[in-house]
Amino acid sequence: MALLDVFIVNVAAPTIGTELRASGADLQLVVAGYAITYSVLPITGARLGDLLGHRRVHLAGLALFTAASLACGLAQGPTGLIVFRLVQGAGSALMIPQVLSLIQRTFTGEARARALGVYSAVLATGAAAGQVLGGVLVSADLFGTSWRPVFLVNVPVGAVLLAVGRRVLPAGEAAERRRARGLDLPGLVLLGAAVSLLTVPLVLGQEEDWPLWSWLSMAAAVVLFALFCGYESRPVRRGGAPLISPRVLRHPGMSLAVVRLLAVMAVNAGLLFTLTLHIQGGLGHSALRAGLGFAPTRPSSAWSA
Repeated sequence: MALLDVFIVNVAAPTIGTELRASGADLQLVVAGYAITYSVLPITGARLGDLLGHRRVHLAGLALFTAASLACGLAQGPTGLIVFRLVQGAGSALMIPQVLSLIQRTFTGEARARALGVYSAVLATGAAAGQVLGGVLVSADLFGTSWRPVFLVNVPVGAVLLAVGRRVLPAGEAAERRRARGLDLPGLVLLGAAVSLLTVPLVLGQEEDWPLWSWLSMAAAVVLFALFCGYESRPVRRGGAPLISPRVLRHPGMSLAVVRLLAVMAVNAGLLFTLTLHIQGGLGHSALRAGLGFAPTRPSSAWSA
């Protein structure tokens, strides 16, 4: 459900733009806002699970994600939709890390390998189904709701998962809480601010003809990224737990892998967004045809992810 929401909105973007009178920048923030909070917060979400209990944090994240999905489906303007998408991404960042933690804590040996295989299959299915399902729901125009079901579909699923999760998820986690690491809130604030100061001008700059504030914002983002990197080395020297350990990036091959992953994800996300706008807005095809057009590309990229 969390990964599906990364892709399902792409196909609905042209319809959202028409009905909410959203600008191109608004649509970019609707799509990217979810990914921004989801990418900044997962390490903190995982550590909250260690501190408060994986079951509790997973259910809290699921409840937040479900409530935000309902709010997105009922949004009356682009600003509200953008805000609710940010909240939706935060819910994902809380619930997803707990799944891996629960798998690692609950299963061992071959059972753990099977559980991770099922988990990977579910992720791949969500990625592959997102574009197609988005096209189906928008084209169906259920009860005249147009694009709204792409968000509202999460509500009944989330409600069922909350009910089932309270019954089946294990609760005994005292040992994990004793070994829990700190949250590194200063590092999180620095990283979140840097990402925001970089993303906002990149999205809004072109529409506003690159005003001075956009360049100042990107320059400030570079400064904050540098401060973040410098700050993250301090907890390591003191035996603490930084948000992102510099030792990880110094591991052989890791820096190159990060650059490659950044390039692949940036190109993939940009291609999906611009191509769906072109197929529907430029060529005049339906949302369903656009979604089906992406279907052959999804399985391979989903499994590689």
